[in-house]
Amino acid sequence: MSQQDKPTYTLPGNKEKIELLKAKNAEALHGGGIPRIAAQHKKGKLTARERVDLLMDEGSFQEIDKFVMHRSKDFGLDKEHYLGDGVITGYGEVNGRLVYVFSQDFTVFGGSLSETHAEKICKIMDMAMKNGAPVIGLNDSGGARIQEGVNSLGGYADIFYRNTRASGVVPQISAVMGPCAGGAVYSPAITDFILMVEDTSYMFVTGPNVVKTVTQENVTAEELGGASAHSTKSGVTHFACANELECILHIKKLLSYMPQNCEDIAPVYPYEIQGDESRPVLDTLIPENPNHPYDIRDAVRGIVDEDSFLEVHENYADNIVVGFARIAGRSIGIVGNQPQSMAGVLDIHASVKAARFVRFCDSFNVPLLVLVDVPGFLPGTDQEWNGIITNGAKLLYAFSEATVPRITVITRKAYGGAYDVMNSKHIGADLNFAWPTAEIAVMGAKGASEIIFKKEISEATDPEAKLQEKVDEYTSKFANPYRAAHRGFIDEVIFPSETRQKLIKAFKMLENKVDKLPRKKHGNIPL
Repeated sequence: MSQQDKPTYTLPGNKEKIELLKAKNAEALHGGGIPRIAAQHKKGKLTARERVDLLMDEGSFQEIDKFVMHRSKDFGLDKEHYLGDGVITGYGEVNGRLVYVFSQDFTVFGGSLSETHAEKICKIMDMAMKNGAPVIGLNDSGGARIQEGVNSLGGYADIFYRNTRASGVVPQISAVMGPCAGGAVYSPAITDFILMVEDTSYMFVTGPNVVKTVTQENVTAEELGGASAHSTKSGVTHFACANELECILHIKKLLSYMPQNCEDIAPVYPYEIQGDESRPVLDTLIPENPNHPYDIRDAVRGIVDEDSFLEVHENYADNIVVGFARIAGRSIGIVGNQPQSMAGVLDIHASVKAARFVRFCDSFNVPLLVLVDVPGFLPGTDQEWNGIITNGAKLLYAFSEATVPRITVITRKAYGGAYDVMNSKHIGADLNFAWPTAEIAVMGAKGASEIIFKKEISEATDPEAKLQEKVDEYTSKFANPYRAAHRGFIDEVIFPSETRQKLIKAFKMLENKVDKLPRKKHGNIPL
């Protein structure tokens, strides 16, 4: 070939290189293209980037791997490439605090997870672990990218592995803002909190079509795995939000109660202790009739800082209430039996709900306040055959294992094994208070009298009158907090109105508590 026949190449100058970068940035910002963005909006959903912009402090988000593309060549994928490959990843600040985030982009291959998509998520999870900051996942995905086969499945497993390794090290929050099906559900399930959006998000292992084929059940995606189903029936999701904006605001609020990592403490908000922190309204909260209900949330609101209570799992297992709040600006976790529902009895769902919450608080140095009004465990074949023994033991285990400051206030009933389980002195609580309305005994007065005085009652000329006499006798002797106080199982019997000021001082006293578990690999919680 002669010199003049050789092809000539014109290399771009710096100006052209800068223009190319601008063009690529613009291309990445449009995801799967304008028509698909419009289709996303038509469904009432935000785009992946819009969600990130709402979540992060203005101007703080720094994207990583914006130009990553998939490596697949099968089934026509070699002809279709999008910058970012269906997920936006990076870091930034929420209310001034560092967080890492990934946001799946449904406009690109339906947000499906490929090998490179998974690598991007794993990269920011690894960074979060190294730098001790929360991970927030905004999920909106059609599942594994089928064209990639085992590569996409391996990508999911890589994420699950990191979710597990990060558990208890940094907080992990999952917002499900669209479909999340099949193997995709297990990553949110391992994280600490799940939020869902009503009508536009769903989670299930197998979809309605498979359910119809296998079980002949006709069910919609919303009925099978929508926000309502998972917030009320299964307890899979902790928060069901009306729309995506509410969901993102919930994430921000939730983060405010927790620390950056397991070595940190939650943010302390400015609070000036008033001269009188008493709450006289609490003195009249407990009904005169011990069988009448009241709302334990009224006790919570009378104890914590104004408007600071954030309930978790509000619509699931409502015989127990759990959530975050602040006392004198400091974050605490609250667990309280709810007399308004099933008399506050402990059952399978309530035990698991509370145990999960207690373990989160203990993982991230959030002190615990336990409000007790529990008549016992729920009896019945359904409970026994479905494992109330093992499930109730989960709550017992969670409290016993917790090393954070733990304070209990018995407001009314504390009967039987449920007294022990609800953070009693015997399983390591730091301080145990009781209101004068507290009743601490093996069982209720009537049941106890029927057993103890069975012969005496049966031989009486008026068995009903004799039974009532013995009930009154048992009540006067045992249905009070003083027997337990005599033994030191209750540290102080307090006026309800004094509860808040007592707790402010008690949590302040306990803020430097150090308690270590015996050396071991890990315990074997009764799963």
